[in-house]
Amino acid sequence: MAFTMKNEVVLAASPERVWEAINDPDILRASIPGCESLEKTEEGAYAAVVRLKIGPIAARFKGAVKFTDVEAPYRCRLVGEGQGGMAGFAKGAALVQLSPEGEGTRLAYDVEADIGGKIAQLGSRLIDGVAKKLSDKFFTDFAQAVEANQ
Repeated sequence: MAFTMKNEVVLAASPERVWEAINDPDILRASIPGCESLEKTEEGAYAAVVRLKIGPIAARFKGAVKFTDVEAPYRCRLVGEGQGGMAGFAKGAALVQLSPEGEGTRLAYDVEADIGGKIAQLGSRLIDGVAKKLSDKFFTDFAQAVEANQ
């Protein structure tokens, strides 16, 4: 099942500071809902374990994310995939763009993903709702971490 999501948020920090945070495994680990571990495997690449509940399905996803098309501190593409055993899989990419806005930074992202297995059978309305909730939680926590560590 194909899945897309776009959103943007304004953060009270410079693009350089937001870029540093995007590349800080400790900030990401604390911001990603359900993240059990996030470890750098090489420059611009991470291995992660995330526990999620999507409707009636709870799963532990193991995956990898790599930064590509990097134009620091203004844009990059995140390409990743995760396996959740019997629950299914997710793979896809997100274009992340940072632009100055007043005293802060506008962070815009555009995600395209493919979801399969039992989670794909839950339907797009449930998947969309859970994805929006997780995205909102991530950016709330990420914004707090970025703004607190200036």
